[in-house]
Amino acid sequence: MSKKKRFEVQINETINDCLERMKKEGYTPIKRMEKPVFKEIKVNGQMSYEPVSQQIIFEAIQLEG
Repeated sequence: MSKKKRFEVQINETINDCLERMKKEGYTPIKRMEKPVFKEIKVNGQMSYEPVSQQIIFEAIQLEG
């Protein structure tokens, strides 16, 4: 049975840094997910949402061996 784990690209690291971290822990990526991050702003009394960043998450499985 393969063990799955999720790895999030941290604010201070690149995608390659995250992939290297996965490899060091013995995992390989099988899926990449991206989620937009919004902030609420009030314009003329109306709530509005503005995109501020993007969260990248890798789903990985443990390597055999």
